[in-house]
Amino acid sequence: MSIQMMNEGAHFLASSQDILLQNRISVSVGTDFKAYSKILEEERPQQVIGAPFDPTLHNLNEGNAFWLVARDDTGTLMHTQAAKTLRMKGRALSQYMLQGFREFPPAIPDLDLDRSRYRAGPGAHRIRGTVVYHGEVWMGGDANRYRGTGLSTVLARYGMMVAMDRWQPDYLFGFMAKAVAYKGFAERMGYMHNEPGSLRWYRKGNDTPLEGFLSYLSNEDIRFLLEMPLQEIEALAA
Repeated sequence: MSIQMMNEGAHFLASSQDILLQNRISVSVGTDFKAYSKILEEERPQQVIGAPFDPTLHNLNEGNAFWLVARDDTGTLMHTQAAKTLRMKGRALSQYMLQGFREFPPAIPDLDLDRSRYRAGPGAHRIRGTVVYHGEVWMGGDANRYRGTGLSTVLARYGMMVAMDRWQPDYLFGFMAKAVAYKGFAERMGYMHNEPGSLRWYRKGNDTPLEGFLSYLSNEDIRFLLEMPLQEIEALAA
């Protein structure tokens, strides 16, 4: 893959190659979401494609979305992520999500959308302009092989680098289940701002909600992350 990018991205790309090569990981980026859906169907059957990136629901193309996959030295899929721009129409994310949160459901059955809700935190009122949604983050493969290598951290930033190169977003955000956020995954991903209680999903016939955090970065935050030396990235993931 050939990328022409800002200095921060070029620095990160150069410094991340060593850790990817050491672990014999190859990365591919694409924009054909029918092809991506087929990859998941065949190689990640335990987790179906998320609704925000389902090509049967959205018009996803090279201008507004991309997916990223990583494979080990045997060709086995071990990582996915995807990103797309939102049509904000001058609104803040807090306004967009009042109704739009239903476009970002978790991959669980029997959702009760009437009882589910979105609650805007302080940051959501500031998020506007060119806004990118970042999701589909999945790590597979042998956990013992990859634990402590910094791969999840490097790969997450790799996707952020691609988003910066394509769109120079004002903000990039994602949603994260509370249980996952409490394990420190947001920090390993590189998200510098996390707002609890943003999403509350209910299943039909079940009164225990699944709660989600809003995790986000500004353009300035992403540039800061991409400028971090490799040894600091590895330390964060250790």
